[in-house]
Amino acid sequence: MYTKRKFPLAGMIKWTRRDIYIFILIGVIPVFLYKGLGLYWLHLPWLPIGVVGTAVAFIVSFKNNASYDRLWEARKIYGGIVNASRSFTLMINDFISNKHAETPLSDEELFKIRKTMVMRHVAWMTSLRHALRQHKPWEVSKVHKSDQEYMKRIEVREWTYSLAEELDGYVSEAEKEEILSKKNKQAACLNLQSRHLNKLLDAGLIENFRHMEMQNLLTEFFTLQGKVERIKNFPYPRQFATLNYLFVWIFIILLPLGMMHEFEKIGLLVVDAIREHMKVHDSPIHAVVEYVGFNFVWVTVPFTVIVSWIFHTMERIGETTENPFEGNPNDIPITTMSRGIEIDIRQMIDDDPALIPGPIAPQFDIQM
Repeated sequence: MYTKRKFPLAGMIKWTRRDIYIFILIGVIPVFLYKGLGLYWLHLPWLPIGVVGTAVAFIVSFKNNASYDRLWEARKIYGGIVNASRSFTLMINDFISNKHAETPLSDEELFKIRKTMVMRHVAWMTSLRHALRQHKPWEVSKVHKSDQEYMKRIEVREWTYSLAEELDGYVSEAEKEEILSKKNKQAACLNLQSRHLNKLLDAGLIENFRHMEMQNLLTEFFTLQGKVERIKNFPYPRQFATLNYLFVWIFIILLPLGMMHEFEKIGLLVVDAIREHMKVHDSPIHAVVEYVGFNFVWVTVPFTVIVSWIFHTMERIGETTENPFEGNPNDIPITTMSRGIEIDIRQMIDDDPALIPGPIAPQFDIQM
């Protein structure tokens, strides 16, 4: 996700430049056929095209609203993970003690238990973000050439390092092997936490009521995990996405056919006005104005590019927003947030500051 307030216009144009080249061709070809080859029948009335444009605007707006809702819901869910992680660590700190233990443990042993659970929780977040960064067929970051250019500039940690590499140091080798053997690796991490809590209950290191409270938080983690998995695994409905894309391109193709006749009429009106009001008809100014007026139809090309760019770019923004975990610059920065949670909860248990990793620095003003 970009850290700067404004997205540069130059960057937006560069991102969409391949589409702009197509818009120029779409504008030039019908005007050349109309004016250059004299195919004056090649035009459409503006009214039905305007109606199509209005309908397309509503459709694109609906998609963008739905895509933003998916993005904002994903951000709220990860905000819930932040809060629940801190609450879980607070319970680990306060609930795991010798108050009800048959065989009291030393402070070092209690700290080791607390750190084991906290590090396993980091392993859960690591497994979750790796699952969310897996590519789905409907995602565009690895397909669209413009997105590929941006992705080459940044390092997506989940694509650079394997889950096995990132779990090193957070869980034991036996637990790591068990996690990697499961299809849903993040669920395996929570299952390990639950089994550990039961062992602590049997040893008297937590009493029954506190055990229930901590189990409730594990249930909350399962709930939050299920919510982000739903967004990841269920795309914006393809029938709507495909029709939106098709309708936008139909409007773009029809656009110059309706605009060029209107601009030609404007040019001829200018020529008539000049002929009526200028006394010297053979002056250089008169000749220039007449030339511009007779060729004013070519103004269709820049206007076609501008209008087409606006509609198509809004469609592209909705397309890239609908999948908030795929790794695009405008997606939820789950890697950065997970590292921030890790720092918070390890500091809460008074872990050695030298062992706590630092925050993940933005790349080109992008948080990943």
